[in-house]
Amino acid sequence: MDERQLRILRELGDLGSVSAVAEALHVTPSAISQQLRLLQRSIPVPLTERAGRRVVLTDAGQALAAAAIEVESALARARHTVTDFAERADGAVSLAAFHSAASAFFPLLLRSLDGDDSPRLALADEDVAQDRFPALTRDHDLVLAHRLDHAPPWPRTVTAGTLLHEPLDVALPAGHRLAAKPRLTPRDVADQPWIAVHDGFPLMATIEAIGSVADRRLHVVHRINDFAVVAEAVATGGGLALMPRWTTRPHPDVVLRPLSGVHARRHIDVLHRPERTARRAVRTVLAELHRAAATIRDRG
Repeated sequence: MDERQLRILRELGDLGSVSAVAEALHVTPSAISQQLRLLQRSIPVPLTERAGRRVVLTDAGQALAAAAIEVESALARARHTVTDFAERADGAVSLAAFHSAASAFFPLLLRSLDGDDSPRLALADEDVAQDRFPALTRDHDLVLAHRLDHAPPWPRTVTAGTLLHEPLDVALPAGHRLAAKPRLTPRDVADQPWIAVHDGFPLMATIEAIGSVADRRLHVVHRINDFAVVAEAVATGGGLALMPRWTTRPHPDVVLRPLSGVHARRHIDVLHRPERTARRAVRTVLAELHRAAATIRDRG
């Protein structure tokens, strides 16, 4: 038994004939009769009987038709509840982001979405390998993820939009001999000690590309994912590193220099499951993320 079949039974009780029900519901009489037969299969007592040339409800059919009114009322209340939930401006929205994106985006979102009618944010930092970002959309409404230009696209199970195309620069101590150069090449930096991310994280592919262009394997001495820690290590002479231009905080003892000869850029994308944007609050946060991205780019 389903909602449509119950409605047909109810309408038959009100209108008194299959043809009248068919006309009211804009279908053929045969379609109405078929649905009544399907409903009857799930009920152990007769629901209809012949009265001359008409099909009318039995006592059991009348009892079920009365119950159908309660079912339709309950379903209508459920639909209104879902609609109210979907359209709530101040609904809860969970957002996960990798560390540098969290540092750049979270403060902007918290300041812009602090009104009584704004979405209620639940923020989380998630620093995972690139192939694990899509799985985070199971637990979070929105996920900020990073990937390089030449990396495989995100799977079709998630919806993805790019917030920023962020350049990656070489970070070096302010007093380093290469700091005087306005732009660096792979050969300039190939003989230096390097601070790299862990394997599986996007920036590692660019580190390897630098070595490939310079025709030598870079000497990686440290593996650090948190760019704030990387900056401290660079400042104290621990090695050179790749750092994002816009989403990391400037360090007084570190300078950034653009790199020639290697396509050094990353995408900051926002991922979500398609059904999440049915909610007004999620759409609001998504729009605010795009505004925040423009602010970060212009500020940089």
